[in-house]
Amino acid sequence: MNQITMKLQADHLILEALKEDISSEDVTTNSVMKEAVAGEVDLICKQDGIIAGLEVFERVFTLLDPDTKAELYCKDGEEVKNGQLMGKVKGDIRVLLSGERVALNYLQRMSGIATYTNSVAKLLERSKIKLLDTTPNMRIFEKYAVRAGGGYNHRYNLSDGVLLKDNHIGAAGSVTKAVQMAKEYAPFVRKIEVEVENLDMVKEAVEAGADIIMLDNMSPEDMKKAVELIDGRAQTECSGNVTKENIARLTEIGVDYISSGALTHSAPILDISLKNLHAVE
Repeated sequence: MNQITMKLQADHLILEALKEDISSEDVTTNSVMKEAVAGEVDLICKQDGIIAGLEVFERVFTLLDPDTKAELYCKDGEEVKNGQLMGKVKGDIRVLLSGERVALNYLQRMSGIATYTNSVAKLLERSKIKLLDTTPNMRIFEKYAVRAGGGYNHRYNLSDGVLLKDNHIGAAGSVTKAVQMAKEYAPFVRKIEVEVENLDMVKEAVEAGADIIMLDNMSPEDMKKAVELIDGRAQTECSGNVTKENIARLTEIGVDYISSGALTHSAPILDISLKNLHAVE
């Protein structure tokens, strides 16, 4: 998920978030700010981390009022420090107040994901393994944040690639039949990935011609045997409760990819605030 793709798909999601937060009006802002007054507010980082989502943050305000201007002093993917002034937002104070929570929610969440991803990716720096995300909820923003933090994206959604999991295999009758059916149905340009849980399934997946074999919730010992058995005939991915705390044990197995849902579902937010709001001439 790159910056251009995110921009193309982001607006309607941001608008939905704003509509959810301001269903009829911002009662608090409207009660203290009766008319338009030009103002400025500081964007301050309150925790060390990797920043991601600055353009989404800015877009929240410009969707409310195109005349809003953000002056940003850092870029997505950069390291930021506690207390750092990352930018200023200038515009109608009513807009700055009404957009604050949605804008910060996106920026904190995306920066938290980028920060956690970066900390995990650093543990793989000495290997050739690529760190992948898995299906998130705020899909566009979270996948972008994973890239900003140094990770890579798995398939975008169910339309994006063939991933034969246990229930697909059960419905088809076997790994072999599932792969055959996928090859017949899916465009030839699509790779076919098979999720396996034991060495017998690994053998069957290789013989069926799977392009990628996901070693799911297998022991490190069995995964190493699986990689030896596959012997370069398919790309390899391991998954299953992978976190920063346990990923180091997987780096010597020999897989091509490690996927981790924790990058998105368990990343804490990065503490960021809008402070020092004041009117300007």
